[in-house]
Amino acid sequence: MPKRTLQGVVVSDKQDKTVIVRVERRFTHPVMKKTVRRSNKFHAHDEKNEFSVGDLVWIEEHSPISRLKRWTVIRGEKRQRTEAPIEAESEKRSRKSRSADKSGDAAAAKAN
Repeated sequence: MPKRTLQGVVVSDKQDKTVIVRVERRFTHPVMKKTVRRSNKFHAHDEKNEFSVGDLVWIEEHSPISRLKRWTVIRGEKRQRTEAPIEAESEKRSRKSRSADKSGDAAAAKAN
C-alpha cells in the first residue's frame, strides 16, 4: 500500500529537526450542507532544519521516529519574505501616543 502524502503549512519550527504542520481539509456538512474546514497538526521530521513558519510543505507517512513524529517532510515551497523596517512599527506607536495626547488635551480644554 502506498504511503499517504499530505500538504500543509508549517506553524512552528522551534524544535530541532522537527516542524509542526497544519493540514486543512474541507468537506460538506452532512446535515447543514455547508462547507466546513477542519485542520489537524502533525509533527514532521525536517532533517536539515530547512523550513520555517509559513512555508508550504508536503509530508509523507513514516515509521515512528519519536513519540509524536510519524511523518517526514518530502518537499516544500519557501514563502516569500517581506521585511518591514523596524522603524515603521516604532513610528506607529509614537503616532498612537501622539493621538492619545491630543485627545487628552481636547478633554482638558473642554473641562476648562
